[in-house]
Amino acid sequence: MGSTLTLRLPKSLHGKIKEQAKTDEISINQFLVTAAAEKLSALLTQDYLENEAAKGKRKDFTKVLKNVPHTEPEPHDYL
Repeated sequence: MGSTLTLRLPKSLHGKIKEQAKTDEISINQFLVTAAAEKLSALLTQDYLENEAAKGKRKDFTKVLKNVPHTEPEPHDYL
């Protein structure tokens, strides 16, 4: 079993979480665990991408980009 954490939530937020958990047919605990995991995943992904981007070199990017053929976009790809 995991750790116990006590949270103080505004009544309005607690009410919305309770409603959504009921709609999703899960416990409030499971809702909050999932929400925390999703947030942490997003933050870790951002950190990972920033670290990978910092390793990149403009010279290498330009070299790869020169090998991409120049073609017009498909009609559905125009903005």
